[in-house]
Amino acid sequence: MADRILLGVALMLGFVVSAPLIDVASKLAARTIPVGEVTAARFLVQGLVMLPLALGHMALPRALVGMVALRALMLVTSTFAFVSAIDVMPLADALAIVFVMPFILLLLGRFLFGDAVGPRRIAACAVGFGGCLLVIQPSLATFGPVALWPLGTAVSFALYMLITRGLSARMHPVAMQFHTSVLALLICLPVLWLAEGSGNAALDPVRPEGWAWLWLAGVGVASAVSHMLMTVALRFAPSATLAPLNYLEIVSTTTLGYLIFGDLPDALTFVGIAVIVASGLYVIHRERATASAARRSGPRPPEQAPRAAG
Repeated sequence: MADRILLGVALMLGFVVSAPLIDVASKLAARTIPVGEVTAARFLVQGLVMLPLALGHMALPRALVGMVALRALMLVTSTFAFVSAIDVMPLADALAIVFVMPFILLLLGRFLFGDAVGPRRIAACAVGFGGCLLVIQPSLATFGPVALWPLGTAVSFALYMLITRGLSARMHPVAMQFHTSVLALLICLPVLWLAEGSGNAALDPVRPEGWAWLWLAGVGVASAVSHMLMTVALRFAPSATLAPLNYLEIVSTTTLGYLIFGDLPDALTFVGIAVIVASGLYVIHRERATASAARRSGPRPPEQAPRAAG
């Protein structure tokens, strides 16, 4: 059992290291490629990478097409918003704002699914949003409204996670990821086709040249590899064990942002990041404590049993 957990932790650390490569490749690609095209390239390459794994899981039940399409739309929105942000913002600043997503997820779970959320977790969410404001304030002054794009990523990705929650018991994870990539690409392509020749800087597609091909491929490959690492990690170790490790992504992202782009958050942003991370870790701690108390008290009637937030 201990060996399985250690393997899960190692795989999750692989995710923490590889996930920022999505952002690095996206930021490099967006220098010469419209954000919409970068977004579409992610799903094209990710789908091709996933195809060999998905050959035994190609079935998509008709009843689930709508939910998978909505999941794909949320992921397209999340990706487009984040690439738009990091096109002009430092990686760490944008990611720190996105890390309010667990708080949004917790609150949406409370209001949409009736999840049990105590006052201490609600207070932690409020503190976490306060930390987010510390990051947004200087970014808004420096970069303008684009600093709000990561909030769009946080909201759409929280909805993506809730839809995933509804699908997880009805679809194999490989099939879910593959079909999401295909449907996301089908959402992106008509938009790019309609925008061709429009002069819209974010959507009018261009022919990649030189290194841009590598950056576009890197977005999709890094997405496929990192998310598969996380998916497999969750098969070997419980989410409560792995969730705190996710915050190490801020460390790896900050390091890569400094080494590659020379970006380093200012003091106020570092304070905001610290507040967001501390609040998130406290929420995870309370989730563990609640789950432990529920196990000790024995099974409850279905209508009273609290459900996980994500």
